[in-house]
Amino acid sequence: MNASDTPPVIEISGLSRKFGQKLALNNVSLTIPRGRVFGLVGENGAGKTTLIKHILGLLRAESGSVRVFGFDPVADPVAVLGRIGHLSENRDLPPWMRVDELLRYTQAFYPKWDRAFAEELRKQFGLDPAAKIKNLSRGENAKAGLLIALAFRPELLLLDEPSSGLDPVVRRDILEAIIRTVAEEGRTVFFSSHLLEEVERVADDIAMMFAGKVVLTGTLDDIKDSHHRLVLRFESPQSAAPKIPGVLSLAGSGREWTAICNGNRPEVIAAVARAGGKVVAEDTASLDEIFVARAGAKAAGKE
Repeated sequence: MNASDTPPVIEISGLSRKFGQKLALNNVSLTIPRGRVFGLVGENGAGKTTLIKHILGLLRAESGSVRVFGFDPVADPVAVLGRIGHLSENRDLPPWMRVDELLRYTQAFYPKWDRAFAEELRKQFGLDPAAKIKNLSRGENAKAGLLIALAFRPELLLLDEPSSGLDPVVRRDILEAIIRTVAEEGRTVFFSSHLLEEVERVADDIAMMFAGKVVLTGTLDDIKDSHHRLVLRFESPQSAAPKIPGVLSLAGSGREWTAICNGNRPEVIAAVARAGGKVVAEDTASLDEIFVARAGAKAAGKE
């Protein structure tokens, strides 16, 4: 049986959540297949951490449903949590412990803990076994958290902003560990980030969140293949952005404008011509450009 024949690791359907009057999650539906790296992107406050808390069973669904490995994580945490390696944005490691004590302490909770793998990761991450957690740098603290999330080889690795506030070298180390944990044994990674270039480097599949709602989801390749950056030149200066079907966002002034579009290319090009312009350059849009365009369209009520 290959990964495509197996049930999804995470299945979220119609999930909504309010905190007071704020709608933190708005009818969110996502399916995360086994053996994939799934990136959840969005600005701070978009609802990413709230969604992860539902996956971990820390919050009960107010409406809709959450299933992890086919189980409700709130009703059946024993069937779920022992199969998840989790790294929170806050890390939350006991500051009084040394690194080697942290490893021994955590090992007691996981029958499948791999001591050799844990030691290999400790060396790869350059962590001193005698160092106290409270004396670690922010980057070392993140590496220690990732180490204990990885060392029992979980079926699902769940990372909330794994490289928030870290320098590029540390981010690269963490990303390499993410890639390796999936590539070696076909396990699943679900991680949230507001760093879109980071997601673009490692994710197979992506969901974009804005104001508690999923505004786009799909494979990274499909999303990039279906969005284009077009440079438009008009015969006469435009005082405002012209409305062109299939264009998500338009920026510029006068005769030259840059469009991010997801419509059928020939139809968009024809619509540009009808508006008195022509396409003078074309390229694939970056994930950052796609997110900004999608979020802007959502905010403006165009989607």
